[in-house]
Amino acid sequence: MNSLSPLQYRTRMFARVLGPYLLLTALSVVTRPSYVQTLVRTFGDDTVWPWVTGAFVLPMGLVVIVLHPYWRGPAAFMVSTLGWLTAFKGLALLTFPRSYILMGQEWAVRPWWQISVALMGLVGLYLTLAGWAPASRRPVEHRPVSESAVGSDTGNLPHAV
Repeated sequence: MNSLSPLQYRTRMFARVLGPYLLLTALSVVTRPSYVQTLVRTFGDDTVWPWVTGAFVLPMGLVVIVLHPYWRGPAAFMVSTLGWLTAFKGLALLTFPRSYILMGQEWAVRPWWQISVALMGLVGLYLTLAGWAPASRRPVEHRPVSESAVGSDTGNLPHAV
């Protein structure tokens, strides 16, 4: 049988969404750096936007955390980590938006943002490939089913010892 376990399947599905999102976002930041710096600089001017953004971002992170409790393998680790980071970002925007925005504004003028954008693009590329590449052809391990679990010739009742 060539099927994935349910958790591996979820990893692939989350990777199919998160990978292209991160890749396209990184490409957008690279191709429009002055626009992104203006966006980061003016994001906190209206106090409604950080709160509304946090109100949407926090549930997205919580969905990943709840539906993907799987950390085995690089793609699964990245998906789970992104879920937690997204939830923390949403929580930060809801609870202490000014500090979070100031940290982002300081980060945007330093060379670290270029490194983080490149890393985001690489993670996005990896997750895109992990999510959309054909599934592995190795069979899923199956444990033998005991006769008592399936029933016997006396019906579906397990045997007495």
